[in-house]
Amino acid sequence: MVRTNELSASACHTFVATEIELNLELRRLDLSECLLNKFMVDLWFFTHDTPRVLEGKNCIVQPSELLCIRNSGPRPSSFVDFPSRSRECFYGLPCRLHGWSLRSEPRRVFDGIIFSNELDLLEIRWKELHPYVTKFVILEANTTFTGIPKPLYFAENRGRYAFAENKIFHGVFPGRIASYGSHEDPFKLEAEHRIAMNGLLRRAGISVGDLLIISDTDEIPSPHTVKLLQWCDGVPPVLHLELRHYMYSFEFPVDYSSWRATIHIYSQWTQYRHSRQTDLILSDAGWHCSFCFRYLKEFVFKMTAYSHADRVRHKDFLKYSRIQNLICRGDDLFDMLPEEYSFKDLIKKMGPIPRSASAVHIPAYLIENAEKFKFLLPGGCVRSPG
Repeated sequence: MVRTNELSASACHTFVATEIELNLELRRLDLSECLLNKFMVDLWFFTHDTPRVLEGKNCIVQPSELLCIRNSGPRPSSFVDFPSRSRECFYGLPCRLHGWSLRSEPRRVFDGIIFSNELDLLEIRWKELHPYVTKFVILEANTTFTGIPKPLYFAENRGRYAFAENKIFHGVFPGRIASYGSHEDPFKLEAEHRIAMNGLLRRAGISVGDLLIISDTDEIPSPHTVKLLQWCDGVPPVLHLELRHYMYSFEFPVDYSSWRATIHIYSQWTQYRHSRQTDLILSDAGWHCSFCFRYLKEFVFKMTAYSHADRVRHKDFLKYSRIQNLICRGDDLFDMLPEEYSFKDLIKKMGPIPRSASAVHIPAYLIENAEKFKFLLPGGCVRSPG
């Protein structure tokens, strides 16, 4: 049964039949905010002889161009933006809105991360992506990028991620301890980790045509993004992901400047890199939560361990009282000016990050477990030492 106020019933039946012929199993979906094609429609689907209801209310799409050029902003210029249209009315429609076609079956998805100590964000990431990911490939080392010995945090806490155990492929990279007075470039050590990840992915069983997510642990693609790209054909072989950037928690949204995360259609030439690889970027594709830690000791660890540790110019920078004060103000831990590409943006971002009281459009697992992760939500800025 199809009812519409602008299209004929026969046209809608043809539209439905096309989807059924693809032998897709549909589930109950709320269409209250979905994009269709300038009409309101209620559909009653039958797939595999099982009735499934799709409820449609005000499903209207505003016409807009598929691509637009953004030549300014806080990220490298000249990216070509793909508007993110991954909220689903039913399978296949988002693909067509991007000019892509629907696959008969989804691609396998490999999520590859180099892990340091972000235990809470790792749980949120894997819970969000678990229904769509084939393998969680995780590499950790016994030293930091700056050559400081560290525990294998994931290995020691692996039981926390038992929900994903059958999908986890874990590797250990033997890091190098920096000698006293050594000035070895931490970015060189980081590059060695990324080279090692290429081999780990191959051992995990990745194949040509699979979908590969390349991002840091705190750069989390949304489930809609992953589902869109695994179900569509015609997707570019490499896409950067525009992630909404947050600092310290989801109480302090910075902007949409995060662009380094990428998704690849894996090929024999794919390399695990965290740099500019294409001119194409998928808009509003997830979240990047920087320095989003539960304990003050974790802030100190990252400040001294990651590739930009040279920003710690004074010992006082590592005092818990100072760090706590800056977190709750939304101010910069390193007392630095914002990294921007124009004086206009530099001036606009000087000073503390404005607070947000909103918990809308953040990871669903975080909201479902608000008490456990209250330090990541508005009003939860106070941290314990740990």
